[in-house]
Amino acid sequence: QVHLVESGGDSVQPGGSLRLTCAASGFTTTTGCMAWFRQAPGKEREVVASLDYDGTGTIANDFKRRFFISQDNSEKALYLQMTHLKPEDTAMYYCAAEPTHREWCLLVPDYSYWGQGTQVTVSS
Repeated sequence: QVHLVESGGDSVQPGGSLRLTCAASGFTTTTGCMAWFRQAPGKEREVVASLDYDGTGTIANDFKRRFFISQDNSEKALYLQMTHLKPEDTAMYYCAAEPTHREWCLLVPDYSYWGQGTQVTVSS
């Protein structure tokens, strides 16, 4: 049973930083990927960053040079380091995992498992 639990969401001021953590239990893969998505009120869920089984990371264009994805295999955790946060980064952030091979790992339908989300609010 795959179980993903996000944490680290908070309310911060513009320009601040946050580190989100996704604790993954019951998930192992040699072909799949994990990712962070976000969804703001009234908007579609969008990919922020993904990480292939071999450690190759992809950051969506809108977040390059501000957000960074990493993992700790020993802790079975996925991280999202967010810097220079803007009010438009306010959203619920979700962790996703997929054990099978996907060509790009960047789309919502690519993923079979989702966490409940952690709220990030950026406001002065």
